[in-house]
Amino acid sequence: MTGRDAGARDTAAVVQVRAEGEVGEEALAYARSKIDAVVNRPGLPVVTGEVRIAKAAAHHAEYPWSAVADLRVGRSVVVVHAQEATSQEVTDRLQDRLRRQVERAAHGGNAAHRPVTPPWRGGQPDEAPAGRDAGQQDTRSA
Repeated sequence: MTGRDAGARDTAAVVQVRAEGEVGEEALAYARSKIDAVVNRPGLPVVTGEVRIAKAAAHHAEYPWSAVADLRVGRSVVVVHAQEATSQEVTDRLQDRLRRQVERAAHGGNAAHRPVTPPWRGGQPDEAPAGRDAGQQDTRSA
């Protein structure tokens, strides 16, 4: 069994990748490279946290490999789970899910989908959501 600290390594000095159970060094190195690709991209706020890769001891399990990422992206918390049949599949699944969640956390979630008052109704191009200025009315006469 690989100990918690034996498999620990900093990814860009802020995200630790840990092994739980019988996780080989090759699987751990592959996971580190995929996690590095997600968290070390330009334009992201500081990313800190931990990723755990585990292999179940039960040989009859359909998906013996599992991965959990518990990260803080700027001021947002991102938690991602994945389960697959092989270490490479679970790492790839985790990377896909993590990339989507990190992007959402880094760029304000659904910021692109917030309703904004259009300019012809008195709104400004970089105005806050419409619900905030609901008390203001157009002073122009009809």
